[in-house]
Formats: sequence, structure tokens, C-alpha cells
Amino acid sequence: MSKILLLEDDATLSDTVTEFLEENGYEVVAVYDGFEAQEKLYETKFDLLLLDINVPGIDGLELLKESREDGIVAPAIYITSMDSVDDLERGFASGCDDYIRKPFALKELLIRVETLLKRGFFHATDDHIAIDEHIAYDIKNGELITDGKTVTLGNKESRLMKLFMKHQGEVLSHERIYRHLWDYEEEPSDSALRTYIKNLRKIVGKEKIVSIKKQGYKFVTQK
Repeated sequence: MSKILLLEDDATLSDTVTEFLEENGYEVVAVYDGFEAQEKLYETKFDLLLLDINVPGIDGLELLKESREDGIVAPAIYITSMDSVDDLERGFASGCDDYIRKPFALKELLIRVETLLKRGFFHATDDHIAIDEHIAYDIKNGELITDGKTVTLGNKESRLMKLFMKHQGEVLSHERIYRHLWDYEEEPSDSALRTYIKNLRKIVGKEKIVSIKKQGYKFVTQK
């Protein structure tokens, strides 16, 4: 289950968004001011951030800017009533990935959340993540690099690899992987997932993708 931090000081809107996202399978941690959000960001690892900009305490722009500087990589969506080009420029410069203007339809918010999570996008200070001394992952292009040679991945393998990179050392349930790899109109397949796992293991090594019986898979690195 993906975990979302919601920073919104309007209690009614916060409750509405929280209930809606929880009904759609997400875990939501709701906070009402920037300082509380700041505390939660350093206590908990989130998959996505939903941030109102004009909130008590530290505002959403400064909160995200500082979070990015401190290495927090989760994608972020601003909830805002601002609509000038300068405001949007400041928003994206601070490290956000998308924005939604108030008032908004809950369905639109869900689409934006799902799009970012499926994209597997995350912020990092380098374009490559070292997996071991021979293998690295190219964040920008969704490719693996082994001993300097690029290995292009299929669409599903690329999505799966991004998911593993974001959650190294975590056990990812089969259901969570299904949601990330397959779109609504597609039927998840356990046999197909095993094939994608097998294909990645051929590249990164079988020992790095651990199968946890009746739970899911865990990506571990041995640097």
C-alpha cells in the first residue's frame, strides 16, 4: 500500500481527500501545518507528497525545497489556489512534479496521484544509482548499465526496476507490484510477474531479488 503525506490546513478538505484516497487503496497521513509535516517527513518514508502551499508554519514551497535538499525523493503534487506563471515557476523550482488548482475534482486528483506513482519518478542528486561495483541504474532513461554497457529494459521490467530502486530493502507485496505494473484495463498475471523477475535477475543477479514466501519480493544490494 502506497503511503501519502497530505498537508492541508482546511480540515474539511483534508478529511474529504483522506477518505477518498483511503477508499482507493492508499494510506494517508494527514497534517495541518508545515512544521508538523516536516516532523512526519523525517519520521516516515512516503511514496508521494500532497502539499498545500499556504499553510501555517513553514509553507509548502519552503517545506519541499528543504526536503529535497535533505534527500527526500518522493514525488510531490502541490494543492494550490495560485495560478500565475511566476507562482508555478517557483513551485517547480522548489522540487514539485505536478500541481492541482483548487477547487478540484477528486477523480482528477486520483489520476494525478496514480500517474506519478506508476511513472516511478523520484528525485535524486545523481542520474545513476550504484547497485554494485559492476551494475548501476540510470534513473533518467530507466536502463541498467552493466560494466559500462547499457541494457534496455521492457516497459514492465523498467517499471518494476524503478519500484525496486525506490524501495530497496523493503518487502513489496504481490498486490503492490501488480498495481504498479498493470494499468486498469490490464489483467495482472502472476506468471508474467515471475517472467519479469527472472529477466531482471539475469541482469542484476538472482541474489539481489529475494522472493519472500507468501509475501512478495525484496531488492537487496551488496555493495
